[in-house]
Amino acid sequence: MRLMHVIAAAGLVAAPASASPLSDAIKADYDKSLAAMFVDFHKNPELSFVENRTAKIMAQQLRATGMTVTEGVGRTGVVGVMKNGEGPVILLRADMDGLPVKEASGLPYASTVRQKTPEGVEQPVMHACGHDVHITSLVGTARRLAAMKDQWRGTIVFIVQPAEERVSGAKAMLADGLYTRFPKPEAAIGFHISADMATGTIQAEGGINSSSSDSVTITVRGIGTHGAYPHMGKDPVVIGAELVMALQTLVSREIAPLQPAVITVGAFHAGTKHNIISDTAELLLSVRTDDEGVRKTLLDGIRRMAAQVGRLNGLPDDRLPEVKIVESTAVLRNDDALAARLKGVFRREFGDAAVVARPREGMGSEDFSEFVSATYGVPGLFFNVGGTPAAAFEAEKNGGPPVPGHHSPLFKIDPEPSVRMGTEAMVLAALELLKP
Repeated sequence: MRLMHVIAAAGLVAAPASASPLSDAIKADYDKSLAAMFVDFHKNPELSFVENRTAKIMAQQLRATGMTVTEGVGRTGVVGVMKNGEGPVILLRADMDGLPVKEASGLPYASTVRQKTPEGVEQPVMHACGHDVHITSLVGTARRLAAMKDQWRGTIVFIVQPAEERVSGAKAMLADGLYTRFPKPEAAIGFHISADMATGTIQAEGGINSSSSDSVTITVRGIGTHGAYPHMGKDPVVIGAELVMALQTLVSREIAPLQPAVITVGAFHAGTKHNIISDTAELLLSVRTDDEGVRKTLLDGIRRMAAQVGRLNGLPDDRLPEVKIVESTAVLRNDDALAARLKGVFRREFGDAAVVARPREGMGSEDFSEFVSATYGVPGLFFNVGGTPAAAFEAEKNGGPPVPGHHSPLFKIDPEPSVRMGTEAMVLAALELLKP
C-alpha cells in the first residue's frame, strides 16, 4: 500500500510512502514519452467527428503494443483488441475530441489551432475538458497491460471514442457494430479528469454519475418586416424571448422540487440589422435530468410550450415554432457492485485518504452511458481522477485566482499526476477484473 501525495479533504500534502513496481513503470513511461505525447495532443486538438490526426496517432500507438486495431469505427473511432488467453472481456474507453474554445490558459503548449466542423464552420479548438489526459492515459494503460500479460487472462477492448462533446460518438460506434463486430464486454471502464478535484485523489461511486443530456433546437418562424412597422409582421425575437421565460416554468412548476432538472438556453440567434424585424429566430437549449420520466416531461413540455406561445402570438399552424432534438444521451449509472469492487482496489493501492467521496454539484453529461445502457446489459464504472494541485485550491481560498472549470478558455490541469494516476487506476481495474 502507498499513500498518494494529496489528501484533498484535509488540505494536507504528503510525499508517497513508497512506490510500487507498477507506479515506477508508469513514471518511467511518462518521462520517456507520455509527457511529450500529452503536450502534442494538447497543442493539436480536434473537433468532434474530425479527430483524424488524433485517431491516426492513437491507432499507431495501440498497434505498437501488438493488439489488433480497427480504424474508422463510428466515423473516426478506433477499436483495439488485446487477447491473452481464455477469460472475461472488458472494455476500456477514452474520448478524444476537443471543444470550439479559444485557449487562454497561458500554458507554453497552448493550442492555437483552428479547424472546420463537419458542417464546414471554422472555429478555434482547445482541449478544455481534459480528453488529452484520457487518450494519453489509454496509451499508457495499453503499454502496461501488454507488458503484464503474466498477471491477467482474457480480452481487453480499447475504445478511442470520437464526439463525446456532442454526446454522439458512443452511439455512432455502437451503430457501426461495436458490440457485434468486436468482442462484447462483460464490464466497461472509463474515467474523467476533474479540475475540481485535487491531484492524487480518485472518486469511484455507484449510482448516478452523470445526467441525461438533450440538445434541442427551436426555430421560431415569424413574418419579417420593417422595424418601424411591427404591426405588419410577426416578430420572432419577441416570440422567442417569451418562450425563453416560459420554458423556465417547466422546471419550477411541472417538476417536483426535489427532482433535479435544468433547461438552459445557451444561444439565441436572430436578425441582421437594427431596423429589420427578422423572419426567423433560433434558440439552442440544453436539457438535463436524472430521471427518464422527468426527461420526457421536459421534452414534451418544450414542444407543447413552443406551439402554444406561437399560437398566442398569432402564428398560423403551418408556421408554429419547430422543435428538434439534435443530440442526446441518457443518464449514466455506475454499477454498484462493480464500483464497490474497484473502489476497494483503489483504497488498497492508493490509500484510504486518496479515495474521496463528494456530492454532485452540477448536471454534466457523459455518453459513456451508451456503452452501459440497459439495452446492452453491460455493467460499467466511470470514475473521476483529480487534475488540479491542492495548492491551487488553497490559493483560491486565500483570495487568489479561482480554479478554472471545464469548458473554460482558462482550463488547465497538472498533466503528470493526472496521466499517471489515470493510467494506474485503469491498469489496476483491468488486472482486478481479469485475474487468472
